[in-house]
Amino acid sequence: MPVKDPTHRFSSRVENYIRYRPGYPKAVLEVLKNDCGLVSSSVVADIASGTGIFTRMLLENGNRVFGVEPNSDMRRAGEEFLSGYSRFTSVAGTAEATTLPDHSVDIVTAAQAAHWFDRERARREFVRILRPGGWAVLIWNERRTDDSPFLRDYERLLARYGTDYQEVRHERTTAEIADFFAPTPFESQTFDMKQEFDYPALEGRLLSSSYTPQPGQANYEPMLRELRRIFDASQQDNRVAIEYTTRVYYGQIT
Repeated sequence: MPVKDPTHRFSSRVENYIRYRPGYPKAVLEVLKNDCGLVSSSVVADIASGTGIFTRMLLENGNRVFGVEPNSDMRRAGEEFLSGYSRFTSVAGTAEATTLPDHSVDIVTAAQAAHWFDRERARREFVRILRPGGWAVLIWNERRTDDSPFLRDYERLLARYGTDYQEVRHERTTAEIADFFAPTPFESQTFDMKQEFDYPALEGRLLSSSYTPQPGQANYEPMLRELRRIFDASQQDNRVAIEYTTRVYYGQIT
């Protein structure tokens, strides 16, 4: 059965998440700099920071970053991954209750995470911790599903074997972005990105998703057999590509 509490969904998938989840285009950071006023002295709260994939981009920009992560396994992995950055502070908290002081950060970011939030409560919390004029930035890597025979086959695999794939697809939330920012306006930009995988890496990427069966569950072995089949049918030089549209939504919420 899938884990219903979103703060625990990835506990058994941390290793694959660290190794096989995509990063984000450098252009995302340029959006924050050019449109949201991000400078090296800006203080950022990265909400649901997970293993630190996006957090590291902010730290490499010189920012002080509070990584707020509710899942203890993901949080420990992030702490280890980012241990060399003195301006990183790990926080045990949620999007709805960050524990950060009032008006303490310049920008709030959430990468590949806001579809798990209680939208209204998270919005109130973001307003509370943001300084006047601060920005909220929501980011997703949206996997393309119809740009190649492999991507179509991969989508069909998820629809067939995913435990609750249709219910938790983040595209269900990105369609409601206007409600999150309302009544303030927001902007959006999109960028192209892709990952290339050999078969073992593709398997790790699949198993990093919270809606896939795990070892011992009935559909686990059939799912991997189907993954191997579609890899063999589409591979070129022993590799396949997963393509994404990176979507960035940002606004000054009040």
